[in-house]
Order: sequence, then C-alpha cells, then structure tokens
Amino acid sequence: MTQQTTWLDRARDAHRRGDIAAETAALDDAIRADRGNIAVLLAMAELKRRLADDRAAGSFYRLALGTAAQARNVPHALHPGLQRAEQFLAETDRAFADHLLGQLRGAGIDAGTATPRVAEALRMLAGEQPLYLQQPSMFYFPGLAQRPFFDRTDFDWVPAIEAATGAIRAELQAMIESSSDRFGPYVTASPDRPPPNNPLLDKPDWGAAWLWKDGVVAEGMDELCPATLAALELAPRPVIPGRAPIALFSRLTPGTHIQPHHGLLNTRLICHLPLIVPDGCGIRVGAETRAWREGEMLIFDDSFEHEAWNRGASDRTILLFEIWRPDIDAEEREQLTRIFSAIDTYAEQ
Repeated sequence: MTQQTTWLDRARDAHRRGDIAAETAALDDAIRADRGNIAVLLAMAELKRRLADDRAAGSFYRLALGTAAQARNVPHALHPGLQRAEQFLAETDRAFADHLLGQLRGAGIDAGTATPRVAEALRMLAGEQPLYLQQPSMFYFPGLAQRPFFDRTDFDWVPAIEAATGAIRAELQAMIESSSDRFGPYVTASPDRPPPNNPLLDKPDWGAAWLWKDGVVAEGMDELCPATLAALELAPRPVIPGRAPIALFSRLTPGTHIQPHHGLLNTRLICHLPLIVPDGCGIRVGAETRAWREGEMLIFDDSFEHEAWNRGASDRTILLFEIWRPDIDAEEREQLTRIFSAIDTYAEQ
C-alpha cells in the first residue's frame, strides 16, 4: 500500500466518522505530497463545498481542471468529478459577477457611467470578455501600451491623407477598369517554405494590389497611382531595406472572412484608409469590433488577435499601410531598423 493510498483511506475513514478536521488533514497531507493528484484535489474541493467555503472549493476545482488539462490520460472514473467542477465554477463565476455588478449599481457605477477602461476591466472581471494582449508572431518590443485601436485625431498627418481619398479612389478605379489590374491573392506560398495554413491561400477572395512591397515601389505603380504614392509619403512609415515600407490596396470579396490571427511585430501600427465599403463589413481587434467608414482612417495594432469580414454584396477595398508606433522614439527606431536589417541579412545567407 502506497503512502498516497494511506492518506486517501484516512480521509475516507474520517469522512465516514464525520471528523472534518481529520479529513482535512489527510487530504492536505496528500496534496502536499503530490499536487498533481486529481482525485485528491477533487476530494478537497468537495469537502470545502460541503463546508460552504465556495471560494476555497473553487480554488481546488480550478487546480484539478488545470492539472487534468495537462495530463496525458485522465482516468474515466474522474470525468464526472471534473464535469461537476466545471459546472460549479460556471455557477459561482456567474453568482460573483451578479453580486459585483449589483454592488456597483448600488454605488452608481454601471456600464453607462463607468469610464471606458473601468467598464472593460469590469467585463473581464465578470468573465464577459477575454483578456487580449499583444502577441506578435516574430518580434516583441517591451513596454508599449496594450492598446488595440488608436484615435486618428492623435496623428497630425492623417487629415492630409484623408483629404486625398477621392484622388486615391479614382486611381484605384482606373486601375481596376484598365488592363493594368494588379490584384492577386494576398496569401501566397514561398517556393522554398512550407505553405501557410490559411484557408485563403492562393485565393483571390483576399486580394492585394501592391504599391510598396519589400521596401520598394511596385513596378509601374508610380505611373498608375502617383497621387496615392504622394499621399503615403506624408505618413511616418518605417524604412527598412528589403522589408519596409509596405502599402497595398486590400480587397475582400463578398463572403470573405479573414480568420483570427496576429501580426509579426508590435513595433508598428496598421493604417486602413477605407475607399469602397459596402454594408456588412467589419474588423475586430482584441475585444473591440468596428466598421470602416469611407475616407476615415482606422489605425490599430495588429499584434493583437484580429479578424475581418465582408458580409456585404460587393467588394470592400481599402488602402493599407504601416507606420511606426508613436511611442517608439527616434533612437529606438534607428536601433530597431538595424535589428530587422540584421535579421533579414541572416535569412539571406
């Protein structure tokens, strides 16, 4: 008989006798010896539940569920206990949220009166909204504000580009109507890399007509879209040989959904100048969903999980480009440029 079995037997015997102190001591000894024993964690959660200590019960239930999630195999006999744990946590989380929001309403604080950041914190505390953070897939720069969307009025160069919307749209339409339509699939595969696991791979549903690509103006675009290129010069875009600037006309056909994903870097912001936007189009960045408005810049951090869709009846087309984050200073931008150039130099070897 193992020591663990002895402790479990002690706990069961104490439970039959109604000796709560002895049962608690036996289970506590077992947990101290092995925090990964799911059966013991569930037993302690049930004991705390019988004692009406729901907060303690929840702690042990959460640990049991977390341990089970990491285990290779969970004995079938433990499944009912884990299901009971999930149900208990869902009920207590809801009860906590109701209590919290009721207390706050009594103090005059609710979704309508709280500041936006306080309201968001309350939604996360109540389990109504997940926590989204920057998760770039290639390079993370620390210390930047966790802010999915940026206010266009904070950028002094935005009005001049927005004022050029008519001219930019005219160049886009002229390109589409001519034999020089440059749109191709946005998601493509490199011949020397595994193809990306993306349902839009090589499909025209998400189309790109590149203006700047890999740090240079796309061939012929200086003649086709001079007003667009001139407008882009007004923005504080990264200049990294072989990498940036980038800019393109991005088109979504009706019914297209760009699945949730993260961008490569958190050192940049993505700018959308909406040019042609039917009803039924939208974008989610983190927990916030917005609709595009023609001629009104939308600026966001694409290192947050984000997705976009066109549920309208016609194509949605925007001008897309990237800029430096405003909270990265000139010295840091220079050093980051050198870092990215060094990365690209290694990749070329």
